[in-house]
Amino acid sequence: MKLSKFKFNLPEELIALHPARNRDESRLMVVNKSTGKIEHHQFKDVINFFNNQDVLVFNDTKVFPARLRGNKEKTGAEIEVFLLRELNQDQRLWDVLVDPARKIRIGNKLYFGEDNMLVAEVIDNTTSRGRTLRFLYDGPYEEFKKTLYTLGETPLPKFINRKVVPEDKERYQTVFAKHEGAIAAPTAGMHFSRELLKKMEIKGVDLSYVTLHVGLGNFRSVDVEDLTKHKMDSEPIIIPVEASNMVNNAKKGKHKICAVGTTTMRTLESSVSTQGMLKPFSGWTNKFLFPPYEFSVADSMISNFHLPLTTLVMMVAAFTGYDLLMSSYQVAIKEEYRFGTYGDAMLII
Repeated sequence: MKLSKFKFNLPEELIALHPARNRDESRLMVVNKSTGKIEHHQFKDVINFFNNQDVLVFNDTKVFPARLRGNKEKTGAEIEVFLLRELNQDQRLWDVLVDPARKIRIGNKLYFGEDNMLVAEVIDNTTSRGRTLRFLYDGPYEEFKKTLYTLGETPLPKFINRKVVPEDKERYQTVFAKHEGAIAAPTAGMHFSRELLKKMEIKGVDLSYVTLHVGLGNFRSVDVEDLTKHKMDSEPIIIPVEASNMVNNAKKGKHKICAVGTTTMRTLESSVSTQGMLKPFSGWTNKFLFPPYEFSVADSMISNFHLPLTTLVMMVAAFTGYDLLMSSYQVAIKEEYRFGTYGDAMLII
């Protein structure tokens, strides 16, 4: 499977810059894998496709305010720092991306906030784009973290080309977000309102939660034509015993199992027994799913409409079937569905 097969013309105006007014009132395209039939619904109609003892699996990761804007010492040049991963609490060490990267050297100090509320020193240039920063902060850790997060912005993807607004803090997060550690939201889960989840429970649908802390790998561009040569960045995942039991019981009872989002699907496919059962797991995954691929756990999935040439659209194509997904995307473009993080959703059954 080649990278160029995932290039398609997406009108820029179809990339959603804002979420729907209400979470569960986005549009929903329903695609049937076996018949190729396409239906158009509102997202809250998703409940009509699931029954008692079916399982929906969600990613309950929580996004933290990972984007900082500051200035470089001496020159005062504006610098954007994107927090990737906390390395050491005691030493206040973080792996970060810096933009513009070429102007930053080991030993440089960066200043953030009014009156230089926070200062960081560059202590390592690990890659051409990555850096390790030590934040110089004498107070207790809780106080440092609070200061860091007060200065941080909601890390909207770059293709949402506008300023962050207050509503993003709530909307760029699922209502069930629990375990902090992601720099990007699991977007398919953002369509679920508390009311819709409650209605699902009342109907007898089981809701199960796994965790994948979405990292930069989700957005890193693929720069090889042969997809077998692309390496995903590793991201931490947790599959609790309760989740694996719920999923495996549904499998044994021949009930539907729906992965809500590409990150959930990657998590499920990262820990499968030889019998095709889900195994509890805590560790890392760099699973890259692209066609052709035989899925073991979920038999349906919910996903947003993704941008061309991304690993996300490749994963959904692996599940749907390449030709059916591409024809569905052409329908979506014709019908002016909204693409990207804040866009509309599709249910593949």
